[in-house]
Amino acid sequence: MKKPSRRPRDRDVADRNIADRNIADRNIADRNIADKQPAQAPRYWTGAHTTHKLRYHLVLVPKYRKRVLKGAVAARLEGLIRQACAVNGWEPEELAIQPDHAHLLLQAQPRFSVAQIMRTLKGGTARVLRQEFPELEEFLWGDSFWADGYFAATVGVVEGSVVTAYIQNQRQ
Repeated sequence: MKKPSRRPRDRDVADRNIADRNIADRNIADRNIADKQPAQAPRYWTGAHTTHKLRYHLVLVPKYRKRVLKGAVAARLEGLIRQACAVNGWEPEELAIQPDHAHLLLQAQPRFSVAQIMRTLKGGTARVLRQEFPELEEFLWGDSFWADGYFAATVGVVEGSVVTAYIQNQRQ
């Protein structure tokens, strides 16, 4: 009995070479397209089997909507949010902190739900802010710093510039 040959047929090898060239051509074309995009444009992220651009407009509100996000507290909050984003691999595109709320435009991977993102942001920042600013106890009694809820909306390509402009105008 004759064993089947393990050597690939010449046609299979040729098909693979053509496929490899097509993939290489597509990668070059993708790089050229990416090079022509403005530097500000949010990019598509890729994973092992995914290509995605998940952007969220998030709003965090202190308990009782107290106007405590001012001065050193606001500066520290901005640093903490940016640090949490860096640690988790999120990209904060815009961040504006008002005395009674904070707006954040964020791009994240699909493995993170909005609830996980908000739990990380609110939990981590509340703990540090309460430790570093004990005078906040006068305004925010109890264990929580943030209000129970939050605002979250997905942001598409078209609305992205509108939301970015809105968040930037919050600073004025």
